[in-house]
Amino acid sequence: MPPVRTARASRKAPPEGFDDIEDTLLEFQNKMKDAENASHEGKKKYEMTWPIFQITHQRSRYIYDLYYEKEAISKQLYDYLLKNGYADAMLIAKWKKQGYEKASQLQSGSLPTQMKLTQKQLCCTRCIQTKETNFRSTCICRVPRDQLTENQEIQCVNCGCRGCASSD
Repeated sequence: MPPVRTARASRKAPPEGFDDIEDTLLEFQNKMKDAENASHEGKKKYEMTWPIFQITHQRSRYIYDLYYEKEAISKQLYDYLLKNGYADAMLIAKWKKQGYEKASQLQSGSLPTQMKLTQKQLCCTRCIQTKETNFRSTCICRVPRDQLTENQEIQCVNCGCRGCASSD
């Protein structure tokens, strides 16, 4: 969880531009607190952490988009956010590698049709760690849908993902 900002002089002040995104980061922090304090009644043991993984993914995705896609924040601010735990640095590192992106189609009146955009899809780093599985393979959510049996519903036990393969 990101550190709580205090008035201590020992903590380095955030770089310029942090004030512009601070409200959104506080919203993510409040969502995270709500997810941590939510009732676990009626949920399976592994389902309790799914909202936390999903919020972490959304927050990391937000910071990734600001820096790489929109170029709205500086390198210093991006490094500060990663260093202080506002985003999952390991997940973002995987998003930058080939094989973890997903091509999607965009239809718009002002843009040419069939314009390709890339959208990073890896849900969490636990889904690609082979050490935690019985058969030393990746999670079921990384298997492309065309390789699954027809009408097979999948859901990742780690984070609740329903499919994040790059070829879907």
